[in-house]
Amino acid sequence: MILRAFVVFALAFGVEAAGVSFRHEVLPVLTRQGCNAGTCHGSPSGKGGFALSLMAFDAEADYLALSRDLQGRRVDTFDPDLSLILRKPSNGLSHRGGLKLPRKGRSYQILREWIAAGCPDDAEGFSTVESIEVTPDGAPVLTFPEKTQALRVRARFTDGKSRDITHLVKFSSSDEAIAGVSMDGLVTARKRGQVAIMARFLEHVVSRHFTFVQPVAGFRWNNPPVANYVDTHVHAKLRQMQFLPSGLCTDGEFARRAHLDVIGRLPTLEETRIFLSDKRPDKRARLVDALLGRPEFAPFWAQKWGDLLRLTPGAVSKAGTHKFNQWLVQSFRDNIPYDRFARELLTASGSTFRHPPANYFRTASDMSDALETTAQIFLGSRLACAKCHNHPFERWTQDNYYGLGAVFNRVQRKPGARPEEMFILTGRSGEVTQPRTGQVMKPWLPGQGYVDVPVGTDRRRVFAEWLTAKDNTWFAKVEANRLWAAVMGRGIVEPVDDFRDSNPPVNPALLDALAADFAKHQFDRKHLLRVILNSRAYQASARPTEFNAEDDRLFSHYRPHLLTAEQLLDAVVQVTGVPEAFPNLPSGTRATALPSPQLNNAFLKVFGQPSRSSACACERPQEAQLGQALELLNGKFLHGRLGQKNNRIDQLLAAGKGDDAIVADLYMAALCRMPTDEERKLALGHIAQSKDRRAALGDICWSVLNLNEFLFQH
Repeated sequence: MILRAFVVFALAFGVEAAGVSFRHEVLPVLTRQGCNAGTCHGSPSGKGGFALSLMAFDAEADYLALSRDLQGRRVDTFDPDLSLILRKPSNGLSHRGGLKLPRKGRSYQILREWIAAGCPDDAEGFSTVESIEVTPDGAPVLTFPEKTQALRVRARFTDGKSRDITHLVKFSSSDEAIAGVSMDGLVTARKRGQVAIMARFLEHVVSRHFTFVQPVAGFRWNNPPVANYVDTHVHAKLRQMQFLPSGLCTDGEFARRAHLDVIGRLPTLEETRIFLSDKRPDKRARLVDALLGRPEFAPFWAQKWGDLLRLTPGAVSKAGTHKFNQWLVQSFRDNIPYDRFARELLTASGSTFRHPPANYFRTASDMSDALETTAQIFLGSRLACAKCHNHPFERWTQDNYYGLGAVFNRVQRKPGARPEEMFILTGRSGEVTQPRTGQVMKPWLPGQGYVDVPVGTDRRRVFAEWLTAKDNTWFAKVEANRLWAAVMGRGIVEPVDDFRDSNPPVNPALLDALAADFAKHQFDRKHLLRVILNSRAYQASARPTEFNAEDDRLFSHYRPHLLTAEQLLDAVVQVTGVPEAFPNLPSGTRATALPSPQLNNAFLKVFGQPSRSSACACERPQEAQLGQALELLNGKFLHGRLGQKNNRIDQLLAAGKGDDAIVADLYMAALCRMPTDEERKLALGHIAQSKDRRAALGDICWSVLNLNEFLFQH
């Protein structure tokens, strides 16, 4: 009777059990064992009628679910071993999740002791965790045969105490193929590479970045030439990981690559021939400068930002689409510094027709959309999941989400006098309440915390000034990484909008150097592109060697990447000599200058032109797909142009060109190179055997346009 009375009292009044904390031991155990993961009871609807908050972000709800739900039948304080939360995961009863809690394990004993003590809650009156520390610190580098490292984690509490919590932490690896980590924090490498090991304890997340070096037989660093600091940092990482960089690409490859990357289209035959015949040693640097000054540069790069800003007639109206696109084009034409560009977008107010940047808050149509879009574009952070719970893979919490939301909550959207016009205004009142706690949130700035904004001051302006400050390396790194990925085919952080401790840059020193240079040169995007394009890393051959074939992320050789839908359409048009007309746009408009998606263009749709429904760069496919191959093999777009009268083949025939010259012309126009001897022999043999010379030449053109070398940038 005395024991029963104590249990009732403990359950009712939350008496703490000595040595066992619900919040600091029980909840971490459930996270460590995976019980509250999204694939288990942490899913929105739970599993088997039992729901927990994801990664223990809502302790109050979890306490009720464990100790009160089902009239307390999940715990048996009189005989703890009969508790459902112990019997099921220990396989004492059927459990769909399998064995998660061995009876002899420490986690089982922690839960058992908590239940035996009467399931006390320590909600109030006890110190909380301020931070966690993982040792070893820094970024360990291990060289095989040394390939294991034990991690230890300590928690620091608000009362000044600290203790070892390694047995309560959930560990995970960002790349299991490179290295795994045991439940007890033992990291074991499987092959050379870099990996982030994440340690989570409640809402606290810390990552350690490991580098594993495996000696390669026959490797000897060959001291390759360096063009600028980009190569210095790329080579340092390659030397550490024992990869050798490939040699330079050919002049033809460089001409094609640079034209596509900078202005979005193939070089003309005349441009290619002039470049190939140029004997000056600095001709590549001269070409880079010329391309950055070309008029096609601005609309091509404006289109990239149109994707990010979700620029479509459905979102901003037909008139708004053209006005916003014109503003983007002008920004790139005038080379507006990136910090000014960002501030104009983030603080825009007024008519969406008269002041086009205001359309930013038309597409970002409410507080959540505005903060998530801003975080993804300018901070490289995907915050959508933090709206409902703490981020499962990062330090972002639900409090952070609504604190950042307080920056944008006062933005108002009102219809204008003209059809489809909208006015963006900033109200003087309007607070954000954290839905779980009911707390009114102050504006929150990453790294600075919650800030007081004077009455009458636009909170967006405070955020924009913090964001674009030169000492905010976050801002510079995200755009530097985006520019790098645009021309290199892969980000230093990949995906480019997923910056987090558990997804580290593959070359931190390189990203730091690019960001510092970007800020030093007043956030001049053309300057940074010029630096990258002049590096040997950018100008490297796409052909791997014996000593870098395994590398797919450290830029030892150029990474071929698929042309965008718009680039490919323009390329087919240019090679075949048959233009494409776009409804309601001037004749001669290139696909790479379209202000918004052409939803009625089947070719663009098949090749992945995004609908611009989100700010995620993932809307564009990175890999070739079956439908694309079928479109080129027998689709109407390509075959229609090959059959069209007065196309390139007809023009060459009318000029009296011989078969050999026409074949050479087609290869040079599409690939910026002459056909190989084998290619020339096969092409001329096919023409000679055919009864229809024009049709045979069309077959040759068709085969060239179906080469991977044409579809990809090499």
